[in-house]
Amino acid sequence: MYSPIVLQHFQNPHNQGSIPDADAMGQVGNLVCGDIMKLYLKFRAEDKSKPLEGRIIEDVKFETLGCGAAIASTSMMTDLIKGKTVGEALKVSKQDIADALGGLPVVKMHCSILATEALEEAVKKLRN
Repeated sequence: MYSPIVLQHFQNPHNQGSIPDADAMGQVGNLVCGDIMKLYLKFRAEDKSKPLEGRIIEDVKFETLGCGAAIASTSMMTDLIKGKTVGEALKVSKQDIADALGGLPVVKMHCSILATEALEEAVKKLRN
C-alpha cells in the first residue's frame, strides 16, 4: 500500500518538532480524517528585511497528529522546502510531495494537500 519512502518518513520523520522562536507558524486540520499539522518556519536573519517571497527558509519543523501518510507528507515537505525561498517553497505542490514519496494512495492524497496548506497558512499569517 505504501512505498518504502513513505514508510521511511513515517518511521523516521525528518525535521519533526517545534521551533520556539519561529518566524511563522501555520496550523491546519481535516475534520473528516482528524489529521492536524503544525508547520514552523525560521528565516535567515539577514533575510528578514527582504520581501517575504525572497526570504530563505533556514529551518523548518513540524508536528503532525495523524496517520502515517500525514506524517510522511509533512516530513517530505520539510525536506523539499528547507533552504528555499518562500516563493520557491510556495510552488511545491501536493503532487510534488506525493511524487517525492514514491506515490500515495488516492485516498491519502489529502495528506499532501494538508502539508501544502500548512505552509500557505504560515505565510498567510505573515502577510496579515
